[in-house]
Amino acid sequence: MAAERLTRRRALGLVAAAAGLPLVLRATRATAEVVTWHGRALGAPATLVLHHDDRPAAERLVAACVAELDRLEGILSLYRADSALSELNRVGALAVPPPELVAILRDCQTFHALTAGAFDPTVQPLWHLYARHFQSGGGPEGPPVATIAAARGLVGLDAVRVGAARVAFGRPGMALTLNGIAQGWITDRVVDRLRAAGVTSTLVDMGEIRGLGGPWEVGVAGSPAMLELTDRAVATSAPAGFAFDAPGRFTHLIDPRTGATPAPFSRVTVTAATAAEADALSTALALGGSAPALPGMTVERIAASRG
Repeated sequence: MAAERLTRRRALGLVAAAAGLPLVLRATRATAEVVTWHGRALGAPATLVLHHDDRPAAERLVAACVAELDRLEGILSLYRADSALSELNRVGALAVPPPELVAILRDCQTFHALTAGAFDPTVQPLWHLYARHFQSGGGPEGPPVATIAAARGLVGLDAVRVGAARVAFGRPGMALTLNGIAQGWITDRVVDRLRAAGVTSTLVDMGEIRGLGGPWEVGVAGSPAMLELTDRAVATSAPAGFAFDAPGRFTHLIDPRTGATPAPFSRVTVTAATAAEADALSTALALGGSAPALPGMTVERIAASRG
């Protein structure tokens, strides 16, 4: 289905500013080579900027990271029919699931608790409902209240049993999307791999951005200010990233607790220690509510225009 290929698009862009790149070079060594890779991760543009004294070694590291990206997409992607996540959604259970799937679902449980349920990857049935409604020419008022309530009955992370031996849905018809965390989670895995290889200066954007070393300068679309990252991550969620309807009243930011698509903010930007943390929390906080008190986390929320 075309709707499955449509994910939230982040209002976030890497800016390799003339004033920013020299800062990074001075923070490392003037002799460091810069190797840059551009590609796609989970359907979104991706970038890896690596500083290394040995260019061939850097290119081998980049190739290893791209291979790791492909491997993790084979587990976590909704885009690939052969992924472990897609199989779980089709069948409703997986025996001996990949450890990475178990690990990311454990992280989902943590963020679900931190946000009082605002972050919930079982929101996928609601996504399908909105996509079907508007793709089939449904009314501009959105899906009927009764159908939203029925889809809401399939939402709830507490109904997903997660273990090393088995992952299973507690109700028929449930489905998961990891689009609210997987890009950040994969970004962190790439950073971990590079750090283990001795890399001290890199900027990884696998749909979400995390800097190792720095400072790195990152620009947020719609804001004249630059963010400076040193060993930090940043993610932005905005309702304008994707809408089911032409006027933009029904967006990808679906509240799993109500089934509605509120848009109290035009943009929410979170900086945090990890990209998974920034990714998941920017998604949840875009729906409203208070931010959890996590060490070093910053949140910028721009109220939506009501004019």
